[in-house]
Amino acid sequence: MIDLESDTLTCDVLIVGGGPAGLATAHTLAPHAKTIVIHQDREIGKPVRTSGGTWVADMQALGVPPHLYQQIDELMFRSDNREVIQPLAQRKCAVLDITGTYQWLADLARGAGAEVYTDTKFMQTEETDDGFVSTIRSRSITASRIKSRFIVDASGTPHAVLSNLGLVEKPDRVGVGIEHEFEIKSAPKNRAVLFVGQAVKSGYGWIFPAPNNHIRIGVGIIQPDSDLSPRDIYNSVVTPEFLESYGLELGPLVQVNAGIIPSVPYDPKLVFGNVIRVGDTANFATPTVGEGIRIAIKFGRILGERLGEAIAQGCRAPLVRYELECRKDLKRNYSFGFTANERIATYDAADWDRSLDRLSRLDEAEVVSLVKSEFTARMMLKAAWKQVRHKVFD
Repeated sequence: MIDLESDTLTCDVLIVGGGPAGLATAHTLAPHAKTIVIHQDREIGKPVRTSGGTWVADMQALGVPPHLYQQIDELMFRSDNREVIQPLAQRKCAVLDITGTYQWLADLARGAGAEVYTDTKFMQTEETDDGFVSTIRSRSITASRIKSRFIVDASGTPHAVLSNLGLVEKPDRVGVGIEHEFEIKSAPKNRAVLFVGQAVKSGYGWIFPAPNNHIRIGVGIIQPDSDLSPRDIYNSVVTPEFLESYGLELGPLVQVNAGIIPSVPYDPKLVFGNVIRVGDTANFATPTVGEGIRIAIKFGRILGERLGEAIAQGCRAPLVRYELECRKDLKRNYSFGFTANERIATYDAADWDRSLDRLSRLDEAEVVSLVKSEFTARMMLKAAWKQVRHKVFD
């Protein structure tokens, strides 16, 4: 048992960040190694920093309870002069209860034996002969230092540990978003919307029905591609006329959510000696729409398993496997996705209208693959043929 009265806590692995990646890592690691998670916010899952869009099949595969997400049966895409509605017969979207999901992940981690401390901020770390001594500032425990053999940086965009050790630079290009979450008076609860065009340059907006009879309306942009404020864009876009055009009647404002994610090319280097990164710190969010929770949970669990194996076996081979597994799943897809990301960041209204024309010729599987940044050779060839056929024969 960890002595909470001591000035220094000791563990095998310190995980910095209590989001989905850090908590998922702790869940599979804790049965094999003494694990501490520190999280700077007072409560897991609050404040909310993401819109929570994901996919039903992935949530089922990860074991997320169905009461924690709202199923979505159709996607609407809208530009200034075009509208495309894609029914989702086989590949349902979902919108998560973020706070509930993160707290469920925390319960799994604690149940596996991890110590999870909130209101505890990572300040800095120093490398020693046998690991690290990290300085923390906490309102929930008396300790001010944590000794560990390994550190997992799951701090997100700040890259708190890696930046402090000089191992990586903080991303110079980021996606910044803001959303307002309301109670619903009247709205299509099975339809999610992505809107683009002149009003949301270098980004996009969304309307996501969420659990608990809530709906989230937000906008996100890429900085420094745009020097506009998401808050200003939101205030100019979300007008009574806008709400009426989507058939929305809003109840009271529940909360305002805001977040930031890296928007840079995927870097396959994840292991830096005894420091490993995961989640947004590893740029796991998709470059097309910035969706990252399912990926953070999946690879967080894999990291926990591999790190546990590395500690038990006294060798680094399992960590090499973690890096290779992530690279195999993400590198190629994210390379194509980031190319698309850079291109659409420059789109004007006419470009978006043409893009939605192309989107309208894709089937459900192709649209979902595009949104998920899953660019298989077969899918890309099939989509390209549809565009060529349209130009030649239509």
